[in-house]
Amino acid sequence: MQLLPEPVRRLAAWCAVILLVSGVVYIGIRLGMALRPAVIPVLLALLGTALLLPLHRWLVRMKVHRSLAAALTCAAVLGAVGGAVYVVTIALVDTWDQIVASLRRGVRDLADQFGASGTSLEELADQAASVLGRFGGTAASGVVSGVSWAVQALGMAVLALLLVFFFLRDSDRATGTLRSLVPHDNADAVEAMARRAFESVEGFMRGTTVVALIDAVCITAGLLILGVPGALGLGALVFIGAYVPYLGAFTSGAVAVLVALADRGLVIALWALGVVLVVQMLEGNIFQPMVQSRTVRIHPAVVLVALTAGASVAGVMGVLLAVPVTAAAFGVGRELRARYASPPGPAPAGPATGPSADA
Repeated sequence: MQLLPEPVRRLAAWCAVILLVSGVVYIGIRLGMALRPAVIPVLLALLGTALLLPLHRWLVRMKVHRSLAAALTCAAVLGAVGGAVYVVTIALVDTWDQIVASLRRGVRDLADQFGASGTSLEELADQAASVLGRFGGTAASGVVSGVSWAVQALGMAVLALLLVFFFLRDSDRATGTLRSLVPHDNADAVEAMARRAFESVEGFMRGTTVVALIDAVCITAGLLILGVPGALGLGALVFIGAYVPYLGAFTSGAVAVLVALADRGLVIALWALGVVLVVQMLEGNIFQPMVQSRTVRIHPAVVLVALTAGASVAGVMGVLLAVPVTAAAFGVGRELRARYASPPGPAPAGPATGPSADA
């Protein structure tokens, strides 16, 4: 090995480190996939704790007992999420037939407008509407066949909620517990990395909440102006969907446009679509870069790569967890660089002063 030049030895060392880290990460991912019913609730609980910890701390400062404060925090979140899902579900169920009829009527109007009435365009519209009309039965049969998956998802959600309660209640003891699990010599470094990782996740959740609130307020205001029914519930769905990058915005926007189509017709639905697209463009180009640059400091290209990797590994759940996990990894990396990066060497000394000619 000593026969190799120094740059080659450094490259070989870095390659060995990269291979070792990649192997550990791969094994961790495989174990996580095998233990998905237990791992996903833990990760979701950590995200929920990072989001709800400020509210819990405020309640504790108001002299509320820690257990009661944790229970009130979980109950508030459960009520908000459950209420929004209930309102949106009822709106979709009540207006589904109207959505299909409005879609059929709108496409026929377009066919008449462009002089294509009675042609294959109109036939295509009828077929599309009939497919949408049969969607309810297809979805129902899918739900029946996927009862086991639904039960598993419900169990994971209940477990995540219980873990959020315990994490909030015992958050003051997390540092001591972590230090007791690692060797004493490395306790300070592990604690610092854990703090930096949690701060990164907390910053991501805080930034996402601000962006989600801006999106929800803007879209709700637009839907109220257009007279779309259930605008407040749809705005709540937009707020919740913002925590799932890209997919959540698409789903919540599509629901808002469908409700507008069913109740107000094609023109108002197109206006609602325009409102959603404008808000999403403002979010992607102004709101999110401005907020997330101060809380997470992750380049958008890294976010896209992380989302792609998360989707390929764990589907929708991977999309939800990809950016927080990446933020935590970046936080740990910054802490390691701050701790172990070699400091710059001392400035080279000036030229030595020779003996005086008078000596």
